[in-house]
Amino acid sequence: MNLKNLLLSLTFLLPIPALAQSITPAQIEQFKSLPKAQQEALASQYGVDLSALGGVGQSTNQRPQPVQVVEPIRNQPTDETESKPEKQAEAEGSNKNGGLKPYGYDLFAGSPTTFAPVTEIPVPSEYTLGPGDVLRVQLWGKENRNLELPVSRDGSVSFPDSGPLSVAGLSFNEAREQIRNKVTEQYIGVQASVSLGELRSVRVFVLGEARNPGSYTVSSLSTLTNALFVSGGIQTTGSLRNIQHKRNGKLVGTLDLYDLLLKGDSRADNRLQPGDVIFIPPVGKRVGIGGEVYRPALYELKNETRLAELVQIAGGLTPQAYPQRVNIIRTNSDYLRVIAEADYTQPQGRNARVQAGDTITIPSISDITGQYVEIRGAATRAGKFAWMPGMRVSSIIRDVDADLVPEADKRYAAIVRTNPNTDTVSVLNLRLREAITRPGSEYDVQLEEKDTVLVFSDAGKVDGSENSENSENSENYTRENLFAPVLQRLKAQAAPSAPQQTIRISGAVRYPGEYPLPATRSVADAIFVAGGLKDAASLQQAEVARYTTDENGIGQTRIINLDLAEAMAGKSILKLRSRDTILIKSIPQFAQNRTVTLSGEVRYPGQYTFRDGETLKEVLNRAGGLTGNAFPEGAVFTREKLRQLEARRLREAEERLQGDLLGVQLEGDSFGGQSAEKVKQVESLLGDVQNSRPVGRMVIDLASVLEDEVYQSIRLQDGDALTVPIIPQSVSVFGEVQFPTSHLHEPGLTVDNYLQRSGGPTRQADENRVYVVKADGSVMLPEKSAWFGGRSQQLEPGDTVIMPINVDRLNQLELWTNVSQIVYQMALGAAAVGNL
Repeated sequence: MNLKNLLLSLTFLLPIPALAQSITPAQIEQFKSLPKAQQEALASQYGVDLSALGGVGQSTNQRPQPVQVVEPIRNQPTDETESKPEKQAEAEGSNKNGGLKPYGYDLFAGSPTTFAPVTEIPVPSEYTLGPGDVLRVQLWGKENRNLELPVSRDGSVSFPDSGPLSVAGLSFNEAREQIRNKVTEQYIGVQASVSLGELRSVRVFVLGEARNPGSYTVSSLSTLTNALFVSGGIQTTGSLRNIQHKRNGKLVGTLDLYDLLLKGDSRADNRLQPGDVIFIPPVGKRVGIGGEVYRPALYELKNETRLAELVQIAGGLTPQAYPQRVNIIRTNSDYLRVIAEADYTQPQGRNARVQAGDTITIPSISDITGQYVEIRGAATRAGKFAWMPGMRVSSIIRDVDADLVPEADKRYAAIVRTNPNTDTVSVLNLRLREAITRPGSEYDVQLEEKDTVLVFSDAGKVDGSENSENSENSENYTRENLFAPVLQRLKAQAAPSAPQQTIRISGAVRYPGEYPLPATRSVADAIFVAGGLKDAASLQQAEVARYTTDENGIGQTRIINLDLAEAMAGKSILKLRSRDTILIKSIPQFAQNRTVTLSGEVRYPGQYTFRDGETLKEVLNRAGGLTGNAFPEGAVFTREKLRQLEARRLREAEERLQGDLLGVQLEGDSFGGQSAEKVKQVESLLGDVQNSRPVGRMVIDLASVLEDEVYQSIRLQDGDALTVPIIPQSVSVFGEVQFPTSHLHEPGLTVDNYLQRSGGPTRQADENRVYVVKADGSVMLPEKSAWFGGRSQQLEPGDTVIMPINVDRLNQLELWTNVSQIVYQMALGAAAVGNL
């Protein structure tokens, strides 16, 4: 034996790991083909570790590893399981049939992950042996041996020391008995246990409307359903009720998968033999059933089917089904879709014949039609409750804290009542707290059948920061939202003889809006419905706008003045009518806290509240006037409205500068090759605009305000602020100079002197447009001297010299001059405040 010689020659030369690596795969396969006893004998004789030869000689009693033959479709990518045309066809079919899908196809829908035969199926005793099967024989007693006896092509097994034994065509039970008898006869004191090892494989064909038609290798124990799983299932165009099993061109049997799916009956699931064909014909006639059944779907018809049989196939009726009017849509003899009905509660309806193409709908019972009351809104247990005669509001809402959510308005609720005779609605106002705490009183309204209690949320109790979900629910339970369908119903049922029962209320109430007209028609109840009066409400008077018609039938509006105090006390005789609009007036300037801020060199700085029409001088006198170090010429007075105006001007300037910047960039080198420099300058100016913050400064002469009686008085506005600086000692130079900074003020120095001290102008400076911003915020344009040609005006402490940019070098855009001045002014105002 070549392998024997190879083992013998290598055993003394190589260690076992090297030996295992030096043997070729062909030699290993040759060694594997030997009986197990011979393998062990050779390995023991030559000291070879069988495990080093790739698992040769491992115990044959080890269970075979389970093989996943079919992977379900839901675990696969969509494009691997279904082609686009197939998915599109299924979607179109589903749309045509009201969303119903064919029944049963998902069970077998999958694609094989391997074509390995299934070996984990239990072997029945009537299994017929054939070539390729392996018998495992365990001998014990006087002699202990494990034998593996493969069935050869001639149908026999080679039994040691006794020759071949023919087993092909025998059942497993018959072969087992023969082997046991043979062992008993030939071996004294030895018993045998016989089992099946590896099974032979068979090749079958799955054809027709299979998802993956073709030839498949399966276990000899496989049945029709096993092959269907391996092939990936059946397409929706294939039949589930007429799967044909053919052998040698003849029909062996048919499989109705509905018997397996609906009844668990697998009697027709025949075992396969080599060369068998499973043919799946096109689907037969189908009928759809939907609505209140447990398995709405499209079902395939096999024979004549009655409605009761179809309902049973679909799982039966649900408890919500209304069987007295089953809807059937079918095609008549003229190929027109018609509607028929069947009463499923009657024998005639249950025996109605179902035709191919029918679409049957089992309707559902309607919602609860009577014997209930309902709670909606901010209640702990909203919903419908059983109604009993004589029950009251306190019967369903017993505790203010337990039955209502924390955000609920516990003062007011509404009862929406439907008249059973006219089907019209009306609204009753309910004092909720009194109804709950005083059961049986006049406030505890007696409920009628189908009443709806609306419990509203109180906006003052809603805090969205604590619980966002509760906040959202409370917003849904507002008077506006809960009353919306009620108001729509009241408007829809209005008629000339029954005017629209709604009113509007606006002004100083907690919840202004449109409401149902109170049954009492009193103004006090209308205000109660709207949440009550605000503290800003004026009790002196209110207005009621009423729509009326004159003697000619022409509509007009009449204004009725109302003493609100009398109305709230119940002394008013005015009764509200349809479409009245109530206006609750507010107290003029109620609780308006207008303040002015005084800071800096003020004797008593702080935030002062001023009266209507009070002036800055009067408030300064209240604050004790200015200190001895005050510099009134440099006072900064700001106003909120001016700050908002400056902010708007900054936004406009920014938008225009962005447009100009784009224009400069597009023009390229049209400026004589200096485009890049000009773009940089414009970008710098744009950055200054974006970084500027509006101050809202108004130029005033504070000294004249305090001392000159003729000087115009400054009437204060809410948000005004006055900052009085200390006496300054510097003059500042900003803009296009070499070194923008502040200099110590020296008497006699002129504008040009301070410019020279800052290094003089830069190349971008416009020397002809130099201006001076005085300490009080006013602007002075210095003029050149006729004798010396320079700016000879002397500056005072706190003045600021501005050297603007030369916009003539930048395509003469006047906008940039204006923008630069705005930026400088705002910067100076902010600096004046910040330096205090």
